Amino acid sequence: MKQKLSQILFSQGFGTRRLCAGLVWHGEVIVNGEVVEEPDTPFETEGLRFTVNGQEWPVFDKALVLLNKPAGYECSQKPKHHPSVLSLLPAPLRERGVQPIGRLDEDTTGLLLLTDDGTLIHKLTSPKHHVPKVYEARCKHPLTAEMIERLKTGVELREPEGKPGSEVTHAEGAEIVDETLLRLTLIEGKYHQVKRMVAAVGNRVESLHRPQFGALTIPADLKPGEWRWVNSPAEVWGE
Repeated sequence: MKQKLSQILFSQGFGTRRLCAGLVWHGEVIVNGEVVEEPDTPFETEGLRFTVNGQEWPVFDKALVLLNKPAGYECSQKPKHHPSVLSLLPAPLRERGVQPIGRLDEDTTGLLLLTDDGTLIHKLTSPKHHVPKVYEARCKHPLTAEMIERLKTGVELREPEGKPGSEVTHAEGAEIVDETLLRLTLIEGKYHQVKRMVAAVGNRVESLHRPQFGALTIPADLKPGEWRWVNSPAEVWGE
């Protein structure tokens, strides 16, 4: 399917239609190695890559990116106490309205996915789709076999202060990496879930990191605060 270059830029978050046309008129857009100066020039969008101000961009109908989240950032569009993780992304992605798929606490590091695809957000956060998330929790006290067994069979999580009730939840997988390092696999995404589960078995999380979401892991060369494209949602399922 062919679209005008200015329309392609608009769909990818490069501003208003007028601003996108201006980028082309000013010679700031390169397609197939050549500067394009006519905003109405049509291009096939399938597999198209273009360059704006020296940065290459692939064309995706829906954006999906992987961020290596550092500590000190909130997974919110309206953060209260720390910068938003969205501030780590370039303006076109923010303009497209990408948002985190699930949340990591301000002090939690690791793999965070962001997208502008609402259907995908639902699929990847709903427990019925069984998408595993792996966490590594450094605990205050030595871990025991009894703690691991309780985490796998189920622990009772009380609601936050001021809310009545409690619920039982369990880990899909739990193992001791070293004396105080716990690797936990969950398919749910409850509020402070890892910290609450560890507290329920008589321990305390000192630091928390998520190295894996579905089949995706953090690339070895992706530093904290950096991001990369996920070419297809199928990569999350290892397809």
